[in-house]
Amino acid sequence: MGKLFLLFTVVPFVELYLLMRIGAAVGFLPTVALVLLTGVVGAALAKAEGLRVLRQSQEALDRGELPAEGVLGGVLVLIGGVLLITPGVLTDAAGLLLLVPPVRRWVADRVRHNLEARIARGDVHVFHTTVMRGGPFPPEPGDPFGTPRRGPEGPDRTGAGTVIDVEGEEVSRTVEPRRLE
Repeated sequence: MGKLFLLFTVVPFVELYLLMRIGAAVGFLPTVALVLLTGVVGAALAKAEGLRVLRQSQEALDRGELPAEGVLGGVLVLIGGVLLITPGVLTDAAGLLLLVPPVRRWVADRVRHNLEARIARGDVHVFHTTVMRGGPFPPEPGDPFGTPRRGPEGPDRTGAGTVIDVEGEEVSRTVEPRRLE
């Protein structure tokens, strides 16, 4: 919690300081243009790099292999895009670095190593649950969502509803699906 608080309080002040220094050096309008330009270029770069990661993942899966960058690479591209769209010099630099594949692989390796170490220490707990039909307990009296269902525990509803009888038709694909480019 302390790291996030520090991140969300200190980074905006550093960004504001840097923007004011750049504004004093080059002027107000060029600084605004720089912020807008990095946002637009960042969005385009994030889209292109995200599609590249997706395409490479699809090709690896087609070959029966696991994608090299996997989900973590895609998440880092998304974070890089968000950082580039966020106004500021520091966030733009961090976002641009996350869109560079060697840097992204290095960050992904560090994140993976950190997560594996936390799991080994027992700092990460994974919970899973199952949902049983109707839940583990019987419905409370008057519960509108606990009404009995059709089947062994509910009333027989034979004849309820409209039956539409049609003949089936086999349809074959004539055009192969397109890949995202």
